[in-house]
Amino acid sequence: MRPPTIRDVAERAGVSKSLVSLVLRGSDQVRPERREAVLRAARELGYRPNAAARSLSERRTRTVGVLLNDLRNPWFVDLLDGLNSLLHASGLRMLLSDARLNRRTGQDPADPLLDLRVDGLVVVGTLPDPAALEPVAERIPVVLAGAREEVPPGVDVVAGDDEHGVRLVTEHLIGLGHRRVAHIAGYGAVGELRRRSFEETMRGHGLADGALVTPGDMTEEGGYRAAVRLLSRADRPTAILAVNDIACVGALSAAGELGLDVPGDVSVAGYDNTSLSRLRHLWLTTVDNASHEVGRRAARCLLDRLESPGGPGSLHLVRPALQIRGTTAGPGGRG
Repeated sequence: MRPPTIRDVAERAGVSKSLVSLVLRGSDQVRPERREAVLRAARELGYRPNAAARSLSERRTRTVGVLLNDLRNPWFVDLLDGLNSLLHASGLRMLLSDARLNRRTGQDPADPLLDLRVDGLVVVGTLPDPAALEPVAERIPVVLAGAREEVPPGVDVVAGDDEHGVRLVTEHLIGLGHRRVAHIAGYGAVGELRRRSFEETMRGHGLADGALVTPGDMTEEGGYRAAVRLLSRADRPTAILAVNDIACVGALSAAGELGLDVPGDVSVAGYDNTSLSRLRHLWLTTVDNASHEVGRRAARCLLDRLESPGGPGSLHLVRPALQIRGTTAGPGGRG
């Protein structure tokens, strides 16, 4: 049995093929009763539009490539949800690709998505070589979301305001009475912004001598190793600010293995307000980096560029907020 066609839908609804096409494209130029007749006929017949044929006629695939630098980071889940909600409402679908896997197989990270002729590209997270986006941006609209690397002309950047967010959580720790505060740092532009803001905030409160920075790799294991080094010191810090929630979970594990109570002996705080931070047995103090809103704004930038290509790229920063939970208190566990 052959699959139903647009002609079958038109005959069942008693309308022309061109009107069916208008309805299926979401045109607002169709009267409600006719729209409903077409949609009802399509449902009854089990009709599904031929996406490949439509792509050829429109010279668009109505797909957006999303290149993720790290599929393991839970912060990206909320970002993708915000991104997809607006893209879906605009009739576009996401195609995900793992940048790390592509590099391991010797491909340029965006190649698989370009081969599928996506209409635009959203790069999520820090890429080792942002300059590689330049030839891509010359072909299709590109938006960088959740990172702050230097990008080629014409590429929009949407991210949280990392400097403000770190200032909020560092001042929270200082306000609790902490004078020796350590920061488990990250890498890339985001890691640098967060480290610099931590140091500037401590210095601004006259606590430069009590600020300690140790490198990390933004993973749980990296946070664990860094926290073990910090908490084994004779002058161990009374509070630790990790570059993200994943590293903060590692710091929690280190404190537990060393027999230290959180927050009684040491306070710990993360960044990003991921689903991990909201688990009841963790209940991390952290910074809500507005990942859902970052995703929505990235989608809006991409849609605007699809509508009006060209023009210089711009930076869009989303305001973060402090989330105080159960892992921070004053030195000695004071509230």
